[in-house]
Amino acid sequence: MMMMKVFNSKAAAEEYMSSHTLTFSTPELTLLRYSFWLGDIIPDPHNKENTIPRMMSYMEEKDENTIVKIIDDDKYVPTGAVRKIGQKIPNIKYCSECGKENSADARFCVECGENQK
Repeated sequence: MMMMKVFNSKAAAEEYMSSHTLTFSTPELTLLRYSFWLGDIIPDPHNKENTIPRMMSYMEEKDENTIVKIIDDDKYVPTGAVRKIGQKIPNIKYCSECGKENSADARFCVECGENQK
């Protein structure tokens, strides 16, 4: 039985999306930032004296006979990023620093105090 390394892209993407504010990001900017994030040099989880690209921490050993699911189309969970045509957009904006919801005319964030432009 031969083992191979497989990149767990779903786990990497879920961690990135859960830890980064994407309020004002375009798909291109999100993808670019995600690519840089995967390439960041981090301490090796198995040997703290070494460093590795973050992408390597998502490599998993799999049996060569294991079927790797390419497309995760079991379910679609809407994120709210796409709205229906004609749906009213609430009178809010999000802080570019912390992501907190503020009123559209707020000059400062109620959470972190960042100047809202």
